[in-house]
Amino acid sequence: MKNLLKLKKVMVLALLIIIGTSCDNDDNAAAPPPVADNTITGIASSNADFSILVEALTKADLATTLKGVGPYTVFAPTNAAFTAFLKTTPYASIKDVPTSALTQILLNHVVTGKVKSTDLTTGYIKTLAKGGASTTNNLSMYVNISSGVKLNGVAKVVTPDIMASNGVIHVVDAVIGLPTIVDHAVANPNFSTLVAALTYNPASGFAGILSGTASSPFTVFAPTNDAFGAFLTETGFSGLPAIPANVLEKTLKYHVVAGANVQSTQLTNDQVVTTFSGQNVTVKFSPTRLLDVSGRNCNIIAVDVQCSNGIIHVLDKVLLPTF
Repeated sequence: MKNLLKLKKVMVLALLIIIGTSCDNDDNAAAPPPVADNTITGIASSNADFSILVEALTKADLATTLKGVGPYTVFAPTNAAFTAFLKTTPYASIKDVPTSALTQILLNHVVTGKVKSTDLTTGYIKTLAKGGASTTNNLSMYVNISSGVKLNGVAKVVTPDIMASNGVIHVVDAVIGLPTIVDHAVANPNFSTLVAALTYNPASGFAGILSGTASSPFTVFAPTNDAFGAFLTETGFSGLPAIPANVLEKTLKYHVVAGANVQSTQLTNDQVVTTFSGQNVTVKFSPTRLLDVSGRNCNIIAVDVQCSNGIIHVLDKVLLPTF
Protein backbone atom coordinates (compact mmCIF):
# COMPACT_ATOMS: atom_id res chain seq x y z
CA MET A 1 0.00 0.00 0.00
CA LYS A 2 2.83 2.41 0.93
CA ASN A 3 4.52 1.68 -2.36
CA LEU A 4 1.26 2.41 -4.19
CA LEU A 5 0.88 5.76 -2.43
CA LYS A 6 4.48 6.68 -3.29
CA LEU A 7 3.84 5.79 -6.93
CA LYS A 8 0.76 7.99 -7.02
CA LYS A 9 2.70 10.92 -5.52
CA VAL A 10 5.44 10.48 -8.09
CA MET A 11 2.89 10.40 -10.94
CA VAL A 12 1.13 13.54 -9.66
CA LEU A 13 4.45 15.36 -9.33
CA ALA A 14 5.48 14.33 -12.84
CA LEU A 15 2.15 15.52 -14.21
CA LEU A 16 2.54 18.90 -12.49
CA ILE A 17 6.04 19.27 -13.92
CA ILE A 18 4.78 18.47 -17.44
CA ILE A 19 1.93 20.98 -17.11
CA GLY A 20 4.28 23.65 -15.78
CA THR A 21 6.77 23.07 -18.55
CA SER A 22 3.99 23.26 -21.15
CA CYS A 23 2.80 26.59 -19.74
CA ASP A 24 6.35 27.94 -19.79
CA ASN A 25 6.69 26.92 -23.44
CA ASP A 26 3.41 28.67 -24.26
CA ASP A 27 4.57 31.82 -22.48
CA ASN A 28 7.93 31.79 -24.21
CA ALA A 29 6.62 30.89 -27.68
CA ALA A 30 7.39 33.53 -30.29
CA ALA A 31 4.44 35.70 -31.31
CA PRO A 32 3.20 34.98 -34.84
CA PRO A 33 4.83 37.28 -37.40
CA PRO A 34 2.74 40.33 -38.34
CA VAL A 35 0.75 40.02 -41.53
CA ALA A 36 2.52 41.96 -44.30
CA ASP A 37 0.68 45.04 -45.54
CA ASN A 38 0.56 44.33 -49.26
CA THR A 39 -1.64 47.29 -50.11
CA ILE A 40 -0.34 50.09 -52.31
CA THR A 41 0.36 52.22 -49.24
CA GLY A 42 1.96 49.28 -47.45
CA ILE A 43 4.31 48.50 -50.32
CA ALA A 44 5.27 52.15 -50.69
CA SER A 45 5.89 52.45 -46.95
CA SER A 46 8.27 49.51 -47.00
CA ASN A 47 10.38 50.96 -49.84
CA ALA A 48 12.86 53.67 -48.83
CA ASP A 49 12.79 55.12 -52.35
CA PHE A 50 9.13 56.05 -51.84
CA SER A 51 9.60 57.90 -48.53
CA ILE A 52 8.69 61.29 -50.02
CA LEU A 53 5.68 59.77 -51.78
CA VAL A 54 4.47 58.29 -48.49
CA GLU A 55 5.03 61.63 -46.76
CA ALA A 56 3.01 63.34 -49.48
CA LEU A 57 0.20 60.76 -49.33
CA THR A 58 0.00 61.16 -45.57
CA LYS A 59 -0.10 64.96 -45.78
CA ALA A 60 -2.85 64.80 -48.40
CA ASP A 61 -4.81 62.19 -46.40
CA LEU A 62 -4.55 59.72 -49.28
CA ALA A 63 -2.49 57.04 -47.53
CA THR A 64 -5.66 55.56 -46.05
CA THR A 65 -7.41 55.71 -49.42
CA LEU A 66 -4.66 53.67 -51.06
CA LYS A 67 -4.91 51.10 -48.28
CA GLY A 68 -8.56 50.66 -49.19
CA VAL A 69 -10.29 48.11 -51.38
CA GLY A 70 -9.70 49.89 -54.70
CA PRO A 71 -8.51 48.60 -57.04
CA TYR A 72 -6.19 51.43 -58.04
CA THR A 73 -3.32 51.90 -60.43
CA VAL A 74 -0.64 54.23 -59.09
CA PHE A 75 2.16 55.74 -61.13
CA ALA A 76 4.57 56.21 -58.24
CA PRO A 77 7.33 58.85 -58.43
CA THR A 78 10.62 58.03 -56.73
CA ASN A 79 12.34 60.30 -54.22
CA ALA A 80 14.58 61.56 -57.03
CA ALA A 81 11.50 62.44 -59.06
CA PHE A 82 10.01 64.44 -56.18
CA THR A 83 13.31 66.19 -55.52
CA ALA A 84 13.53 67.26 -59.17
CA PHE A 85 9.90 68.39 -59.09
CA LEU A 86 10.39 70.53 -55.99
CA LYS A 87 13.26 72.34 -57.68
CA THR A 88 10.77 73.64 -60.27
CA THR A 89 8.53 75.07 -57.54
CA PRO A 90 8.92 77.72 -54.82
CA TYR A 91 8.75 74.97 -52.18
CA ALA A 92 11.73 73.51 -50.33
CA SER A 93 9.98 70.32 -49.29
CA ILE A 94 6.71 68.43 -49.53
CA LYS A 95 5.72 69.94 -46.18
CA ASP A 96 5.63 73.36 -47.83
CA VAL A 97 3.34 72.43 -50.75
CA PRO A 98 -0.26 73.54 -50.11
CA THR A 99 -2.34 70.50 -49.27
CA SER A 100 -5.05 71.23 -51.85
CA ALA A 101 -2.51 71.48 -54.67
CA LEU A 102 -0.57 68.44 -53.45
CA THR A 103 -3.74 66.36 -53.30
CA GLN A 104 -4.59 66.98 -56.95
CA ILE A 105 -1.00 66.37 -58.07
CA LEU A 106 -1.02 63.02 -56.28
CA LEU A 107 -4.44 62.09 -57.65
CA ASN A 108 -3.05 62.83 -61.11
CA HIS A 109 -0.92 59.72 -60.60
CA VAL A 110 -3.88 57.48 -59.73
CA VAL A 111 -6.22 55.65 -62.09
CA THR A 112 -9.25 53.59 -61.13
CA GLY A 113 -8.87 49.85 -61.72
CA LYS A 114 -5.94 47.46 -61.85
CA VAL A 115 -4.19 48.43 -65.08
CA LYS A 116 -1.11 46.34 -65.78
CA SER A 117 1.55 47.58 -68.18
CA THR A 118 0.34 45.12 -70.80
CA ASP A 119 -3.13 46.68 -70.58
CA LEU A 120 -1.89 50.15 -71.49
CA THR A 121 -2.37 51.41 -75.04
CA THR A 122 -1.50 54.69 -76.69
CA GLY A 123 -4.28 57.17 -76.00
CA TYR A 124 -6.07 58.95 -73.19
CA ILE A 125 -7.12 57.66 -69.79
CA LYS A 126 -8.71 59.48 -66.86
CA THR A 127 -6.90 60.09 -63.59
CA LEU A 128 -8.63 60.84 -60.28
CA ALA A 129 -7.45 64.48 -60.34
CA LYS A 130 -9.43 67.58 -61.17
CA GLY A 131 -8.09 70.91 -62.36
CA GLY A 132 -9.40 74.43 -62.18
CA ALA A 133 -11.36 74.17 -65.44
CA SER A 134 -13.93 71.60 -64.31
CA THR A 135 -15.25 70.28 -61.01
CA THR A 136 -16.94 67.30 -62.70
CA ASN A 137 -14.59 66.06 -65.42
CA ASN A 138 -11.40 64.37 -64.25
CA LEU A 139 -8.10 65.25 -65.88
CA SER A 140 -6.92 63.24 -68.87
CA MET A 141 -3.56 61.50 -69.08
CA TYR A 142 -1.91 60.75 -72.42
CA VAL A 143 -0.24 57.35 -72.53
CA ASN A 144 2.33 56.72 -75.25
CA ILE A 145 3.66 53.16 -75.56
CA SER A 146 5.67 53.67 -78.77
CA SER A 147 8.92 53.36 -76.81
CA GLY A 148 8.29 52.00 -73.35
CA VAL A 149 5.51 53.76 -71.45
CA LYS A 150 5.50 57.55 -71.24
CA LEU A 151 2.84 59.60 -69.48
CA ASN A 152 1.84 63.12 -70.56
CA GLY A 153 5.17 63.33 -72.33
CA VAL A 154 7.05 63.86 -69.06
CA ALA A 155 7.26 60.65 -67.02
CA LYS A 156 8.58 57.24 -68.02
CA VAL A 157 7.60 54.01 -66.35
CA VAL A 158 10.90 52.59 -65.12
CA THR A 159 9.59 49.64 -63.11
CA PRO A 160 6.17 48.27 -64.11
CA ASP A 161 3.73 45.91 -62.47
CA ILE A 162 4.46 45.87 -58.75
CA MET A 163 1.37 43.96 -57.71
CA ALA A 164 -0.54 44.99 -54.60
CA SER A 165 -3.54 43.44 -52.90
CA ASN A 166 -5.63 46.44 -53.96
CA GLY A 167 -4.11 47.29 -57.33
CA VAL A 168 -0.80 47.80 -59.05
CA ILE A 169 2.14 50.22 -58.85
CA HIS A 170 4.21 51.42 -61.80
CA VAL A 171 7.32 53.35 -60.78
CA VAL A 172 7.88 56.57 -62.76
CA ASP A 173 10.93 58.82 -63.06
CA ALA A 174 9.12 62.17 -62.84
CA VAL A 175 6.22 63.82 -61.06
CA ILE A 176 3.32 64.35 -63.46
CA GLY A 177 2.02 67.89 -63.04
CA LEU A 178 -1.52 68.95 -63.84
CA PRO A 179 -1.51 69.26 -67.64
CA THR A 180 -2.50 72.46 -69.42
CA ILE A 181 -3.85 72.54 -72.96
CA VAL A 182 -0.35 73.17 -74.30
CA ASP A 183 1.06 70.35 -72.15
CA HIS A 184 -1.39 67.90 -73.68
CA ALA A 185 -0.72 69.19 -77.18
CA VAL A 186 3.02 68.76 -76.69
CA ALA A 187 2.59 65.27 -75.23
CA ASN A 188 0.64 63.92 -78.21
CA PRO A 189 2.79 63.57 -81.36
CA ASN A 190 -0.36 63.87 -83.48
CA PHE A 191 -0.46 67.56 -82.49
CA SER A 192 3.14 68.44 -83.35
CA THR A 193 2.10 70.75 -86.20
CA LEU A 194 -0.41 72.48 -83.94
CA VAL A 195 2.33 73.02 -81.36
CA ALA A 196 4.61 74.40 -84.08
CA ALA A 197 1.85 76.78 -85.15
CA LEU A 198 1.21 77.93 -81.58
CA THR A 199 4.88 78.69 -81.02
CA TYR A 200 5.80 79.91 -84.50
CA ASN A 201 5.20 83.57 -83.71
CA PRO A 202 6.26 84.14 -80.08
CA ALA A 203 5.06 87.74 -80.31
CA SER A 204 1.46 86.51 -80.42
CA GLY A 205 1.87 84.97 -76.96
CA PHE A 206 -0.66 82.37 -78.00
CA ALA A 207 1.13 79.39 -76.47
CA GLY A 208 1.47 81.33 -73.23
CA ILE A 209 -2.24 82.12 -73.21
CA LEU A 210 -3.21 78.46 -73.61
CA SER A 211 -0.73 77.49 -70.90
CA GLY A 212 -2.20 79.92 -68.39
CA THR A 213 -5.43 80.69 -66.61
CA ALA A 214 -6.20 84.23 -67.81
CA SER A 215 -9.42 84.07 -69.89
CA SER A 216 -9.64 80.37 -69.02
CA PRO A 217 -11.16 77.89 -69.12
CA PHE A 218 -10.71 77.31 -72.83
CA THR A 219 -12.36 74.92 -75.24
CA VAL A 220 -9.95 74.06 -78.03
CA PHE A 221 -10.87 72.33 -81.26
CA ALA A 222 -7.48 70.86 -82.12
CA PRO A 223 -6.60 69.82 -85.68
CA THR A 224 -4.33 66.82 -86.13
CA ASN A 225 -1.13 66.84 -88.17
CA ASP A 226 -3.04 65.31 -91.09
CA ALA A 227 -5.61 68.09 -90.80
CA PHE A 228 -2.88 70.72 -91.05
CA GLY A 229 -1.36 68.91 -94.03
CA ALA A 230 -4.70 69.01 -95.83
CA PHE A 231 -5.12 72.68 -94.86
CA LEU A 232 -1.78 73.62 -96.44
CA THR A 233 -2.75 71.79 -99.63
CA GLU A 234 -6.18 73.43 -99.68
CA THR A 235 -4.85 76.95 -99.15
CA GLY A 236 -1.75 76.60 -101.30
CA PHE A 237 0.73 77.51 -98.57
CA SER A 238 3.98 75.56 -98.74
CA GLY A 239 4.28 75.34 -94.96
CA LEU A 240 3.77 77.25 -91.72
CA PRO A 241 6.51 79.81 -92.55
CA ALA A 242 4.61 80.74 -95.70
CA ILE A 243 1.43 81.66 -93.81
CA PRO A 244 1.21 85.39 -93.00
CA ALA A 245 1.36 85.95 -89.23
CA ASN A 246 -2.07 87.60 -89.09
CA VAL A 247 -3.65 84.74 -91.05
CA LEU A 248 -2.10 82.09 -88.82
CA GLU A 249 -3.10 83.90 -85.63
CA LYS A 250 -6.69 84.41 -86.76
CA THR A 251 -6.90 80.78 -87.84
CA LEU A 252 -5.63 79.55 -84.48
CA LYS A 253 -8.01 81.83 -82.56
CA TYR A 254 -10.85 80.41 -84.65
CA HIS A 255 -10.24 77.08 -82.90
CA VAL A 256 -10.56 78.44 -79.36
CA VAL A 257 -13.53 79.33 -77.20
CA ALA A 258 -12.55 81.45 -74.21
CA GLY A 259 -14.26 81.34 -70.83
CA ALA A 260 -15.92 77.94 -71.22
CA ASN A 261 -15.01 74.30 -70.61
CA VAL A 262 -17.50 72.82 -73.07
CA GLN A 263 -17.73 69.05 -72.74
CA SER A 264 -19.04 66.97 -75.63
CA THR A 265 -22.27 66.27 -73.74
CA GLN A 266 -22.94 70.02 -73.69
CA LEU A 267 -22.85 70.34 -77.47
CA THR A 268 -26.22 70.49 -79.22
CA ASN A 269 -27.23 70.28 -82.85
CA ASP A 270 -27.23 73.68 -84.62
CA GLN A 271 -25.55 75.28 -81.60
CA VAL A 272 -23.73 78.46 -82.62
CA VAL A 273 -20.42 78.95 -80.85
CA THR A 274 -18.46 82.20 -80.85
CA THR A 275 -14.73 81.66 -80.99
CA PHE A 276 -11.78 83.69 -79.71
CA SER A 277 -11.47 85.22 -83.20
CA GLY A 278 -14.97 86.69 -82.99
CA GLN A 279 -16.29 84.45 -85.76
CA ASN A 280 -18.76 81.63 -85.21
CA VAL A 281 -18.83 77.91 -85.84
CA THR A 282 -22.00 75.82 -85.88
CA VAL A 283 -22.25 72.42 -84.24
CA LYS A 284 -23.82 69.70 -86.37
CA PHE A 285 -24.67 66.12 -85.47
CA SER A 286 -24.64 62.75 -87.27
CA PRO A 287 -21.71 62.80 -87.43
CA THR A 288 -20.66 65.34 -84.82
CA ARG A 289 -18.86 68.11 -86.66
CA LEU A 290 -18.33 71.84 -86.88
CA LEU A 291 -19.54 73.90 -89.81
CA ASP A 292 -17.17 76.83 -90.28
CA VAL A 293 -17.94 80.22 -91.83
CA SER A 294 -16.37 79.03 -95.08
CA GLY A 295 -19.07 76.35 -95.37
CA ARG A 296 -16.72 73.44 -94.60
CA ASN A 297 -17.58 70.50 -92.35
CA CYS A 298 -14.85 69.51 -89.89
CA ASN A 299 -15.49 66.25 -88.06
CA ILE A 300 -14.89 65.95 -84.32
CA ILE A 301 -13.01 62.65 -84.09
CA ALA A 302 -12.13 62.58 -80.38
CA VAL A 303 -13.62 64.43 -77.43
CA ASP A 304 -13.13 65.52 -73.85
CA VAL A 305 -9.39 65.61 -73.35
CA GLN A 306 -9.61 67.39 -70.01
CA CYS A 307 -6.81 69.77 -69.09
CA SER A 308 -6.25 71.88 -66.00
CA ASN A 309 -7.24 75.06 -67.85
CA GLY A 310 -9.68 73.77 -70.42
CA ILE A 311 -10.71 70.95 -72.70
CA ILE A 312 -9.68 69.66 -76.12
CA HIS A 313 -11.80 68.14 -78.87
CA VAL A 314 -9.94 66.78 -81.89
CA LEU A 315 -10.73 67.79 -85.49
CA ASP A 316 -9.92 66.08 -88.78
CA LYS A 317 -9.77 69.44 -90.59
CA VAL A 318 -8.55 72.95 -89.84
CA LEU A 319 -11.41 75.42 -89.40
CA LEU A 320 -11.14 78.18 -92.00
CA PRO A 321 -12.23 81.69 -90.96
CA THR A 322 -12.85 84.57 -93.32
CA PHE A 323 -10.13 87.20 -93.65
